[in-house]
Amino acid sequence: MAMTTDVHVRDLRYFVTVAEELHFTRAAERLYVSQPALSKQVRALERQLGAALFHRGPQGVTLTDAGTALLPHARRVLDAWADGSAALESARAAARGALVVGMSTSPGRGGLLPAIRSRFTAEHPSAVLRLRQVSWEDPTAGLADGDADVAFVWLPLPDAARYGWVVVASEPRLVALPEHHRLAERDEVDLADLFEEPFLALPPSAGPLRDHWLALDERGGRPPRIGAEIAGTEETYEALVAGLGVCLVATGNAPLITLGGVTTRPVRGLSPSRYALAWRREDEQRAVVRGYAEACARVVGDVRDG
Repeated sequence: MAMTTDVHVRDLRYFVTVAEELHFTRAAERLYVSQPALSKQVRALERQLGAALFHRGPQGVTLTDAGTALLPHARRVLDAWADGSAALESARAAARGALVVGMSTSPGRGGLLPAIRSRFTAEHPSAVLRLRQVSWEDPTAGLADGDADVAFVWLPLPDAARYGWVVVASEPRLVALPEHHRLAERDEVDLADLFEEPFLALPPSAGPLRDHWLALDERGGRPPRIGAEIAGTEETYEALVAGLGVCLVATGNAPLITLGGVTTRPVRGLSPSRYALAWRREDEQRAVVRGYAEACARVVGDVRDG
């Protein structure tokens, strides 16, 4: 029986479908493959098994004795494989009790993550939380392509109608600049003073978020000068120290880049930045997604009340 050990499930599905239709073209349509590809695959299976499965005559296609003998067993294998696939899918669904939390910069912000985690696990003790760091090139922090179930993001999100969110923090946008910059001498900077400065910009893939950190809405139609593109905290710090440009930063993220040689100043005339926990609207019925969002909303509510 060695010759039959490597038969593919796909080839058995092709054989069973042709046996049911007794017509290669109709079988091909059912299988969404071309008729020549189907014929070729069935011939390859016959060669592998060392037996013809079909008579192909002018009157049409009929099963041979070998084909008739194989058919019930092939159906059983396909049924067993369907059961196996269903079992796999339910195991994956159980694993989706694992909740992947995406983020591009760690939320920090007064122990927000541990507080949400303790609330969430109290309600969902069997759920597993996984944190996933995502580059700045994806402003949805993994939500758009399904790598994350919920994510800490900056608003505005691209394709915003796809998502629900709860705002975690609303923080003034500061300007970060090299400490020897002429504007660093001031206690506060006017946005108009920054119009001529080269800015560090997120990658174009960040879409509306790139525009937000370039303060596009507040520039009155003046195009920004781009000094360099940045896709991470270290790059931002290096570009600032090198004098490639200035950049806006949320108050809560300022400590990440105000290391030696870099300082921040408040900016007059800028709307605040909004940091949020977001999720895909289609996932709102998933218990773990809803549970994490509710835990986050409660923690944020406590922080604001306190």
